Amino acid sequence: MAAESKRSSTPIKNGKRINKATKPAMAKGRRPAKSKVASKRIDRPFAADTIRTARNVVSNYQIIVECEAGEWYGRGLELPHVYGDGPTPAACIENTRQALAAAVACILEQGQVPPTPAKHGKRTTQVNVRLTAQEKAILESTARRKGFEGLSDFLRAAAMEAVR
Repeated sequence: MAAESKRSSTPIKNGKRINKATKPAMAKGRRPAKSKVASKRIDRPFAADTIRTARNVVSNYQIIVECEAGEWYGRGLELPHVYGDGPTPAACIENTRQALAAAVACILEQGQVPPTPAKHGKRTTQVNVRLTAQEKAILESTARRKGFEGLSDFLRAAAMEAVR
């Protein structure tokens, strides 16, 4: 019975009994070894080559800046859900670019390809618009008169101008 009571007083952690041989590491203030999960925490630094590549990609990204109540806010055109802010337009652009670099570094770490910079001009998405024959004739005539190559170029330019 004496041996039984001695065993029950030994501390148990994660279903295993802790003896004096395993306890000193924690008692001396040493941290346990990091697991693979802990090494992928969000607050850890990126590998130097990853962040260098991300900054290079982001240097070609366009940043949209707006002022609201004296504070400047920016977002990436290619990654519209990545934001930055600052007291001046220059500070806002720098902070937004840093946020974009972090986002692209995460994308690269996951083995994915970040968005192509918008200024490279590759159009990969198509939009279909239904028009009456009369509407199409009017738009084509206007496109030719204004010097556009075709109806698509005219519609794209008109739509982009309307949202600016």
